[in-house]
Amino acid sequence: MPDDKEQVNPLFLQLVLSLQSAAWYQLGKTMSPITGKIERNLDEARVSIDLLNMLQEKTKGNLLGDEKKILDNTVYTLQMNYIDELNQDKEKETGASSEPEEKPATDEASGGEDENASPETPGD
Repeated sequence: MPDDKEQVNPLFLQLVLSLQSAAWYQLGKTMSPITGKIERNLDEARVSIDLLNMLQEKTKGNLLGDEKKILDNTVYTLQMNYIDELNQDKEKETGASSEPEEKPATDEASGGEDENASPETPGD
């Protein structure tokens, strides 16, 4: 008899969290574990997010409900933060904002969506 309460595969979770951590460092949202400094590289962040997006596409229909939720939330949150970083760069270039706006990196509990933001892949 199958187990009614299937568990999230720890290897799947480790893969997702590893790519998520890399993206946070690359977005400049957390300190690099290697240098101990905040470093930002949006090109590398885009690659990490694209990898998670590819994993999302390739595993459609093959994930448990919780695995899908974790992956979907991770991809969405990183995409929104990537877009926020791009917008901050545009504001700096055009001088539209005199002071950079600090926003929280994640809000996983609320799952709130920005109605003006597009959840498209950053590379698209």
